[in-house]
Amino acid sequence: MDGKLLFLGLLFVILALAWFGAGVLWRAAEMAEIVAPIEPAGFESLSVVTVGTGNASENPERRGPATAIGYQRTVVIVDAGRGVAEGLRHAQIPLEQPRLVVLTHLLPVNTMGLDDLLFTGWLPGRDGPLRVLGPPGTHALVEGILSAHAAGSAALGAALGLPSEGGRIDVFEVTDGYQETLDGMLIEARALPGGPLPTLAWRFSEGENRVVVSGSGWGHEVLASFAGGADALVHEAAYLPTVEELEGTGAEVPDPGRIEREAALHTSIEEVGELATDAQVDRLILVRLRPPPFFRLQVERIVGNDFSGQIVVPDDGDLVYP
Repeated sequence: MDGKLLFLGLLFVILALAWFGAGVLWRAAEMAEIVAPIEPAGFESLSVVTVGTGNASENPERRGPATAIGYQRTVVIVDAGRGVAEGLRHAQIPLEQPRLVVLTHLLPVNTMGLDDLLFTGWLPGRDGPLRVLGPPGTHALVEGILSAHAAGSAALGAALGLPSEGGRIDVFEVTDGYQETLDGMLIEARALPGGPLPTLAWRFSEGENRVVVSGSGWGHEVLASFAGGADALVHEAAYLPTVEELEGTGAEVPDPGRIEREAALHTSIEEVGELATDAQVDRLILVRLRPPPFFRLQVERIVGNDFSGQIVVPDDGDLVYP
């Protein structure tokens, strides 16, 4: 009897040690994923990664809007919302790898992570300036960021011996029709009318592959034409309840006018399917998602009322194209 108890006791100790060891290894692997250096991302063909899929509203499950366009070792970031540094790590893209950021418009939701991308990406030793392309007003925005951080960035660079060029931004304001070819990828901009400030949609082409990213639905007809026949359209899909719908839930509506004004800034899940249909795109990738967090099936059904192509409701860090 004593021998059996001893055997069971030893077995329990062995199992406990194995469980503890597995926990230690799991935690070590988790920490390595958080802090270990990341190899540069490579993409065989034109690719899209949703670095951040949220909107201006706080949402612990979704970072601010940021979309990575990749081809070979080139990575372009469209908009730099809050949490972009963590979003790139989650997407397994080294923070210093993107050398170009293009902005759709200058509402704060698109730019709050720009200084984060600049200075956090400088720490691993980025040795060249970060290029930023955006609509009129971008130069003043960037100058303000650099001025605000001038003393701190100078101290940081001197203390750590960082390459001075890596803490700099080369900014260019672009307008309708701008285009450039970057490492075999064609980048084009189209101005969208009808918004409260200058706005651009961006198209990326490589071979027969075409992807369009827009930060808003302003200029529906212009955007539909610009995205016409694209393989994928990355676009906002905001939940925007009407005053009547909110009153039906018993929720207080202290400022009905605010709801209507906010709706004018966004493309709702009821509208985005029609836009994608008019553009005749193959795939609609929905980002800038607003709380509450609908089930994907709900979003797909609502958008699917007007769009018969593929609908993607991604998480942060998802490879959504090809």
